[in-house]
Order: sequence, then C-alpha cells, then structure tokens
Amino acid sequence: MNIGIAGLGLIGGSLARTIRLHTDHRIWGADTDPAALERARQMDVIDGVLDSEKLRGCSLVLVALYPGAIVEWIREHAGLFAPDCLVIDCGGVKQAVMEDVTPIAAGQRWHFIGGHPMAGREYSGFRYAQDDLFDHASMILTPLPEEQLSVLQRARDFFMDIGFRRVQFTTPGQHDEMIAYTSQLAHVVSSAYVKSPLAPRHKGFSAGSFADMTRVARLNEELWTELFLDNREALLPELEHLIERLGEYRDVLRAGDAEKLRAMLREGREIKEALEEG
Repeated sequence: MNIGIAGLGLIGGSLARTIRLHTDHRIWGADTDPAALERARQMDVIDGVLDSEKLRGCSLVLVALYPGAIVEWIREHAGLFAPDCLVIDCGGVKQAVMEDVTPIAAGQRWHFIGGHPMAGREYSGFRYAQDDLFDHASMILTPLPEEQLSVLQRARDFFMDIGFRRVQFTTPGQHDEMIAYTSQLAHVVSSAYVKSPLAPRHKGFSAGSFADMTRVARLNEELWTELFLDNREALLPELEHLIERLGEYRDVLRAGDAEKLRAMLREGREIKEALEEG
C-alpha cells in the first residue's frame, strides 16, 4: 500500500518510522522544512517526496499538521485523493478541524476520519521522532456519522497493525472534552508551575515530583496556543474547576485545619487508587 504523510514533525515522523518498522508499505512524505524531508529520506524513513503524482496513488493519507494547516492542506489537495482513499488527520483537537473539513469531504469519493494518536514527547520536530512512540498507545478516531463500517475497520486494522494498543471511536465533542482534562489542562498547569520564583533554585531540592510536574512545560508554544484556543470552550471549565479545588486547599491550609486537610488528601488518594484499579 502507498501511504502519504503530510508533516514530518514528531507525530508524522514517528508515524513514518513506525510504519516502516512494522510493514512493507511505501511511504511518501511532505514537509515545509526541506531539512526534515531530506533527513527522512537519508534515514530511509520515507521512499520519497509526496508530490501530486504520488498522492494520487495513495490508499491512506495521514495529515500531521497544526489544526489550521490540516484544514488548508486537505482543502488544497481534495481533488487529488484517489477514490476510496482514507484521509486521517492527526491533530490534537477534533471539533474545529472536522467542522471545516466535513464540507470539503462532502460528496467526494474518498473518506475522511478525524484522528488523534495519544502519545507524544515534550520535544518537537523530526529529529525527535521514534519508531516506538505509539507502542501500547491509544488511537482516537472521530468518524463522520454516516461512514461505512468497512472503512472504520480498515482504519482500526491499520493502527493496530503498527503497534497501537487500542483504537477508540468517539465523537469530536467527546474527544475535545476529555482531551481538555487529560492533556491540555496538564500543559497549562505545568507552564504555570515553572513560573514560581523558586524554580531557578530547584537543583539539589527536586526529584521525581518536580520532573513530572515540569516535563510538559517544554512545549511548542505555536502549536499549543492554537490547540488551547481551538478548544477553549472545553478547557476553560476544567481550568476553572481546578482553580476552585486549589482554593479549597489554600483555605484549609490558612485555617490550619489538619482534620479537613487529611480528609481532602485521603479523598485524592482514594480517587487515584480507584482510577488505577479501573
């Protein structure tokens, strides 16, 4: 099978390396950075450049760009996808992307499914791409309601074949709501946490907790600004709820109420244990 990948950053590059490791598919790549494209060719991660001719021969196209760029790339190439080609985006928000791509895909002979591979690193760019990034990860897919079951099975089989642990089907709204909590909120907290005036003096006083809390503060601010704003309707309530809960801890500390503090900490521990058991 011929596979096209638009965008050879961390996610697109890791997909290319993973596909190369697990399959014999031919991989064609496109990227605005000539150096990334050339490095991918030299490392035999891709078979060549994804130009118009190669795109017409692809059975699967993965679009691993920023949300706005995903829409523009699909719009620009909508007339080049082969009949029955499966086009899957790999962006971190789904409602904003699918609202714009759905009318582009309407009436076409190719298929579009929203996607989000649930894996990443705090670094960006092809140089950090890994062929094991998606091992045991979930791939979230948000298909159009009327999509054929056979097309969904094709998508599921592909991602399972290259090492994903599970494929989760959901709606764009449910995806964005959950990602606001499981991913985006953590990035906001990490970014705020490292701004403490004590942070520059942490060496010798920090261990795993500090590393865990600060890891994702090393983010790509261009990408994450777009993700946060595209999903602000889901992210804002989660941020407000967190601020409210933090206020409760602040208040009990001010009051010196050991019994209430102990109960609050116990509740958090029990919730975490229940999540692990589940």
